[in-house]
Amino acid sequence: MLILGTDANAYYLARCYHECYGEKAHLLGHSFLPFTGYSDILTVTYDQSIWEEQGFLNALLKQKEILGKQPTVVISSNETYAGFLSRNRSFLTEKGFLFNYPDPELLDSLMYKEQFYRTYQDSVIDLPETYYYDCSKEEPLPEALPFPLVVKPSNVILYNHLSFAGKNKIYKLNNREELEATMQNIKNGGYDDCLILQKFIDGDDSYLFDAVAYCDRNGKVCFLSFAQIGLQEQTRSMVGNAAVLINGYNQFGQTKEVTDRLRTFLEQIGYRGFAEFDLKYDRDDGKFKVLEINARQGRSSYYLTPLGCNLIQILVEDLVHHRSPDYRLLEEKLLLSFVPRGIIKRYIKNGDYRKEALKLWQKRVHPLCYAADRNKKRKLYLIKRHLRYYRDYRQSYWRVD
Repeated sequence: MLILGTDANAYYLARCYHECYGEKAHLLGHSFLPFTGYSDILTVTYDQSIWEEQGFLNALLKQKEILGKQPTVVISSNETYAGFLSRNRSFLTEKGFLFNYPDPELLDSLMYKEQFYRTYQDSVIDLPETYYYDCSKEEPLPEALPFPLVVKPSNVILYNHLSFAGKNKIYKLNNREELEATMQNIKNGGYDDCLILQKFIDGDDSYLFDAVAYCDRNGKVCFLSFAQIGLQEQTRSMVGNAAVLINGYNQFGQTKEVTDRLRTFLEQIGYRGFAEFDLKYDRDDGKFKVLEINARQGRSSYYLTPLGCNLIQILVEDLVHHRSPDYRLLEEKLLLSFVPRGIIKRYIKNGDYRKEALKLWQKRVHPLCYAADRNKKRKLYLIKRHLRYYRDYRQSYWRVD
């Protein structure tokens, strides 16, 4: 087993492997991150060349020499490495690597946000009201924009490799002056691709939903989750990631109708591998709008494992043994939380949701807290991270009334 990345996503994948097979997974990453650097359930190799495609391929071949001649199942924690795998499918398959990702054209149509919204605007899924701005050109903004607006990069890979003052993962802007200043700052920071401008869908974090699917090597959807989010992360680089969610809980109804549409969408486009949908319920028209689709499992997707769908086991069964289960909608109620109980009590605005989360608290899952991982540095790191959430939420720049 080879996991690409060293972030929280990579850690819980290693946890899935360890839970299922009782062995250490091998990780290949660009640089040290404490999520995986402080762990006794995995081994990790660092190689700073893997953000470039040829360096990535060279590093994989070195890993293959270590792992041996038997087929090596590979999974990535981010889109960059997923793209490299997809574009080099024939070469890597010949070298004994097994993985499940869409072909490059389909991957790009999901990964680059402008392509995604333009390509699938007439599909079976509902999308937000969207506008586009090309930062490589000096052109005027559209006149009639619906404020407040959410602004985010189309090219996430390019944007993630930039560093500049005031950089946010997502921006919520209330007027034209804020928009113009923000866009100029983004352009000055080196971003020269398309920006996505979307009408902000009203509602606090409990209007957000997470759905995770796996499509086997033949493009058949094996399972789908549907979880209502209670809180998202609050730091500038992490807004948009779920911090609290409850699978099998939906205050707005339509779960089967929405998940049937997501399933149909994936099978119609011929998708393969894990996919994560970010959705928000729009009370203006009663529709669940798909904000984006990640062509991979998400940062919080570990919750599928305690629901009976160990992500690594599903992948190995499909790619190695050519076995995949019949379709299943994961309806069991389960709470996942990265944050302390005090954060839930203080910051979840939706009273009924807050009560449900607290009721489920004793049986919650935390992707990073694994009893079998006894690394002492890890335990100290998790305590500090746990306490830091109080500062993050108190100082948050992201406010939604």
